[in-house]
Formats: sequence, C-alpha cells, structure tokens
Amino acid sequence: MPQTLLRMNDLPLKKCLTILNLCLLMGFTGFSQEGKIHIQQDPEILELIALQSEMAQDNDFGERYKIQIFYGNNGQATKALKEFHEKFPEWSTTIEYQTPNYKVWIGNFRTRLEADRAFLQIKNDYQSAFVFRPKGN
Repeated sequence: MPQTLLRMNDLPLKKCLTILNLCLLMGFTGFSQEGKIHIQQDPEILELIALQSEMAQDNDFGERYKIQIFYGNNGQATKALKEFHEKFPEWSTTIEYQTPNYKVWIGNFRTRLEADRAFLQIKNDYQSAFVFRPKGN
C-alpha cells in the first residue's frame, strides 16, 4: 500500500517557508490586540446629570401613580401602613384622609409600568390593592 502522507522533504523549499511565515504571522497578530481607550468628556455633562437626577426627585410634574392597599378607619390604616413598611421598606407609604375613610397609599411611581411592577410584588399580600393616579397629578 503506497504512503500518501507528505513529508517535509517532498515540499519545495519555497512552499515550506511560506507556510512557516504564515504560521508565525498568525501567532504574532494575536498579541497585537491590546489597546487603550481614552474618553474625553465635557465636565458640564456630570453637572447636567446631577441636576437632572435632582430634578427628577423633586419633580411632581407629569403623571404619577400610586397603589392603594387599604381604606377604613384611622387605627386600621395605621396598622396596615406599619405592616406594609415592615414587608416592603423600599417604597414610601402615606395615609391620606378622604371623608370618611383613611387610605394607605404606596409609592410615587413615574410611569404606570413602574407601578404595575410594584403591584405584582404586593398583590398576593394585599388582595384589595389597586394602581391609580390621584386627582391633581
């Protein structure tokens, strides 16, 4: 059975050198991928970002949404507020009086989507909860 494997002696010298050079070039190009990036940023951009963040916290413009978890008398509303705050301390809670009931409102969400996401987290604990937009917002 004849051997079909090529040996180095069978290849012409020029082809051997070409293959060797290609292998060396491919090996060296892997090391040439290092680089550094320098980003130049106007210092006023940081001031604008801080100002925007401050305005967003103080801003009462636009649609704000809340979640109502309870309505009833003052004692029960206070109890509901404390229980909620223990379970979910990340959201603000307030008691609002609207004759003749006290209402426990949660959050001050900028978008309906934010309010719905919070509602999904609390709906199992508060069956009568609902998302709404208070009058005047």
